[in-house]
Amino acid sequence: MLKVEGIHSYYADSYILQGVDLEVNRGEIVCLLGRNGAGKSTTIKSIMGYNHPRKGTIRFLGEDITNQPVFKNVRLGLGYVPEDRRIFSELTVQENFEVAFASATEIRWTIDDLFETFPLLDKFRHRKGGELSGGEQQMVAIARALACQPKMLLLDEPCEGLAPVIVEQLSEIILRLKQSFPILLAEQNAYFALEIADRGYIIDKGLIRFAGSQQELQLNEEIKKRYLSV
Repeated sequence: MLKVEGIHSYYADSYILQGVDLEVNRGEIVCLLGRNGAGKSTTIKSIMGYNHPRKGTIRFLGEDITNQPVFKNVRLGLGYVPEDRRIFSELTVQENFEVAFASATEIRWTIDDLFETFPLLDKFRHRKGGELSGGEQQMVAIARALACQPKMLLLDEPCEGLAPVIVEQLSEIILRLKQSFPILLAEQNAYFALEIADRGYIIDKGLIRFAGSQQELQLNEEIKKRYLSV
């Protein structure tokens, strides 16, 4: 569904991605692992359209989206949960969902579906986003992405700052979502990502250093120690 070929991305004059290749197929969770500053978030933002690469191509559902604006990528079916969540703190949980529904061209996930998928949020549906815990806000951010009716989901550091019990709940939710669409997960927490991913890539200093199945990544202690510090 997604094929990234040789992308080179910059922030101003800083050369961040130096020829990244990866792909995500139907029915799988793919993790992009690396230390802080390795290029994970830049890869996700380049795919989403926030930071267009200067070289290389990005194709989604067979369509070239390399230089396409974010709103067109959302309409095409790319869902995105940013690292900082960006939920509307003054809107209630349900209002956060309703804002996202306004941009949808077809409805596959209803508000009832969202609360059924995230039952913890049901009792908070009339609570403002700014009054929620970090874990609750992360669930709102993911559910809001579903309200945009995605055909694929990009998750950027979903575990950051969350308690272990919430991380465990999050892994169960992500595995359930895999039944509906593929997921690309950028994550520093290798233990979490390798528990749920089918395949993975390791990025370091803007280059893909290793690619393989979940089992290959789990068993390669040298690669994990060198690039992931685990």
